[in-house]
Amino acid sequence: MTTVGIPGGRDVTATLDRPGSDAIVVACPPHPQYGGKRSDTRLNAVSDALAPDVGCLRFDYGAWDEGRGERVDAENALAWASERADAVGLFGYSFGAAVALCAAAELDSESEPSVLSVLAPPAGLTAHLDAVAALDAIDCPVQVVVGERDDTVDWEPVVDRATELGQAVERLPADHHFVGQSGRVGETVGPFLRDHL
Repeated sequence: MTTVGIPGGRDVTATLDRPGSDAIVVACPPHPQYGGKRSDTRLNAVSDALAPDVGCLRFDYGAWDEGRGERVDAENALAWASERADAVGLFGYSFGAAVALCAAAELDSESEPSVLSVLAPPAGLTAHLDAVAALDAIDCPVQVVVGERDDTVDWEPVVDRATELGQAVERLPADHHFVGQSGRVGETVGPFLRDHL
């Protein structure tokens, strides 16, 4: 595990699990104003599921910017990972899921991640993060994982659009926080990411 700074003009610090891996998954944390950070248990569960040969870059967002700067943080983290690995994937949980979807949608096909998995994605939290519209602009394989009892965010529109586009959708018997189910999250997300890297 190594601590790194992500270049790009914002104060973004990251932890790289398993440095030197040929493949890296960039992991976007939940909402920073509600305690979301790179040490989130769901991000750690996904990182653990990628061991031993896929790295995981878990980062903290820079100063709150209503989704704009946070999306840029994810894009910069993807660029950093792309300079160091042959294959790059992307994962995000909750607010981070919307950030991941919107960041992937902004990139051209050469910069786009090889695979994207999102956990508990909100349809839209800010005017700058429209997760449903983002799905239409993403060419890589996408997995959408939701908790069937999640009444914290409006995830149904994301699932509906992903289903229409033929992307993978997984429903777990959980609420938004996946309490006590970190292992199950890792078992669901890790193999999907690994299989497409």
